[in-house]
Amino acid sequence: MSFGPATQHLEEELTMRINKRLAAAFATAAVLGGGLAVAPAAEAGTQSAQTYTCHYSASGGYEYAGYYSGNTVVPSASSVTNAGIEAQCLLKWIGYYRYSVDGIFGAHSQAAMKLAQETMGGVTVDGLPGPQSWRGLRYLAAG
Repeated sequence: MSFGPATQHLEEELTMRINKRLAAAFATAAVLGGGLAVAPAAEAGTQSAQTYTCHYSASGGYEYAGYYSGNTVVPSASSVTNAGIEAQCLLKWIGYYRYSVDGIFGAHSQAAMKLAQETMGGVTVDGLPGPQSWRGLRYLAAG
């Protein structure tokens, strides 16, 4: 919208100021990471290329999520493992884990596992599903 030659200079100056402010705002957002459509990683300090879908099934009073059926492997806190996916799925199923299932058994996963281990009783509360905790975790999830 233009009001003639007398206001054209003011319009151009206003447009220039607005464009500078928008550019500064976008640059700040890019530096700070705000306002960008970036999915957060499920665990602090990790980048997950993929999230996994859990496929639950029960057998013999225990719950399984379709990624690991054993009771001995301890999931990794630094890389994706099938045991990590399985444990996160089971913890999510019982309501102790509310983050993306990414297979990396980091801080959020370990905190959820500690809650499960406290519920189980009779196992070491260390936040890691291992030989003592897998059966209890599967039992809780089936319950």
